[in-house]
Amino acid sequence: MISALHPGLALLLGALLLPLVKPGMRPLLVLGTPLVTLLLIWNIPDGSPGSLAFMGYQLEPLRNDSLSRLFATIFGIMALGGGLFALRTATLPELVAAKLYAASAIGVVYAGDFISLFICWELMLTGSTLVIWSAASSTAHHAGTRYLMVHLFGGMLLMVGIIGHVGQTGSLSFEAMQADSWGRWFIIGGFLLNTAAPPLSAWLPDAYPEASPSGAVFLSAFTTKAAVYTLMRGFPGTELLVYVGLFMIFYGIIYAMLENDMRRILAYSIVNQVGFMVAGIGIGTTMALNGAAAHAFAHIIYKGLLFMSAGSVLYMTGRRKCTDLGGLFQSMPVTTLCAIVGAISISGFPLTSGFISKSMVVEAAADQQLAVIWFLLIAASAGVFLHAGVKFPWFVFFHRDSGLRPPDPPLSMRIAMILFAGLCIGIGVAPATLYNLLPYPVEYLPYTGAHVVQTLQLLLFSGLAFFLMLPVLRRTLTITLDSDWFYRRLLPLGVQRLLARSQPLDTAIRHRAGGIVKGVIAALSRYHAPRGFLARTWPTGSMVLWVAVLLGAYLLAYLFST
Repeated sequence: MISALHPGLALLLGALLLPLVKPGMRPLLVLGTPLVTLLLIWNIPDGSPGSLAFMGYQLEPLRNDSLSRLFATIFGIMALGGGLFALRTATLPELVAAKLYAASAIGVVYAGDFISLFICWELMLTGSTLVIWSAASSTAHHAGTRYLMVHLFGGMLLMVGIIGHVGQTGSLSFEAMQADSWGRWFIIGGFLLNTAAPPLSAWLPDAYPEASPSGAVFLSAFTTKAAVYTLMRGFPGTELLVYVGLFMIFYGIIYAMLENDMRRILAYSIVNQVGFMVAGIGIGTTMALNGAAAHAFAHIIYKGLLFMSAGSVLYMTGRRKCTDLGGLFQSMPVTTLCAIVGAISISGFPLTSGFISKSMVVEAAADQQLAVIWFLLIAASAGVFLHAGVKFPWFVFFHRDSGLRPPDPPLSMRIAMILFAGLCIGIGVAPATLYNLLPYPVEYLPYTGAHVVQTLQLLLFSGLAFFLMLPVLRRTLTITLDSDWFYRRLLPLGVQRLLARSQPLDTAIRHRAGGIVKGVIAALSRYHAPRGFLARTWPTGSMVLWVAVLLGAYLLAYLFST
């Protein structure tokens, strides 16, 4: 019976029960339901235990294989670690929304048909929007509203694509496809929007930094990586994804280097790292797909750790600008150490999870003789070390002394960070623990002498370049303009100017229409007003006479017609 239960149901049940139980019981639900979810994930046999009939189609809400199991496992781990981090800081609405968010993301990776996928896709949007709004600030409200509007557009693209695909093939099954029809291109567009691919990529750095310290941890894990899963499942080997991924990589690096807000740095870093995954899916070989899947798994852990460390700083200081921070290592040693572990992991330092995952995508490009792509991926790896590996911990925890002396965050937050830091190191030291979960057999050895030396050279020279250029890279109070400026500023401004230009025409139309309405009312009043012709009182005799006249006319008409 356990093998037939959907793992997402445990988290969904937790979301429903959280408002009903006493506050003292909530930690049990917050931490217990992800553990039950992980138990269910690893007791589901491969295949589909059952299907549902719907309007002549067969739905598969639970289809399991190695790829689904991998993503569901890391989503369950993230729900556990994020819940532990959120115990002391999150409000009840945020915890409920986070449970719904995680449950729907797991529903996406188990969906075997497009209807189940679309339902969970939209539930994921609902949960993530509520997580943003749970910060209960005006900036979070506005950012969440923009986030909702952009993703509703993405959901519309996906829905139109599904309708076109089903109309062409007659099948709802969600399997690997070729991008050879307009419906499938719409599906790719819907998936790519959730990866934060251009041109609608600014929703991520616009919305995630406005969430609460714990809410941003949940947001960093599910939406973009669920979209990576759908691309990997539906469109492996699509060449366009290589170029989209490369654009995302360098876009994320450039904007992260320009940023002053520590959580916006990490948000742009998500775009950068997801770009590696999208490029790997575009290459499409078993090595590249294994690399994309492994990198998604590792990324959720170290990015969650980085957002935990940034959230701890925000929670203890109330500040998020790099210009307001610095010197925090003196009073927050645990947070500093965990942030450094996350930073070297995202940079791909040996003995960390990033080293054994990202390098698979780079190696796949070399295996396919894609020299330009290989070179760009290597250069991007150096850029990652600059903005996330050095810049984030340096400006937040070291650099100049801000005079702030906050202690480390509460115990539950520290335990969550230490747990994820241990996973970063553990996976890097024993890569087989992750490689054995990947969808294809792995014949890759990350710890070769040439690879280790090449990586160390790249990272050390990148670090040297950072410190040599430190006077140029010092943080200033600036605002970074991104593509969201078009719908945050330009669109409202355009609408206001359009209304101002059309006001004379609007006034004339209103005046003319008002005159017509007044004329109609006046005409009706002449006949139907209390003194109007049709409102007069008629004597009974006159009415009888007119009835007789009408009957006589009707009789004459009848006689002549016969």
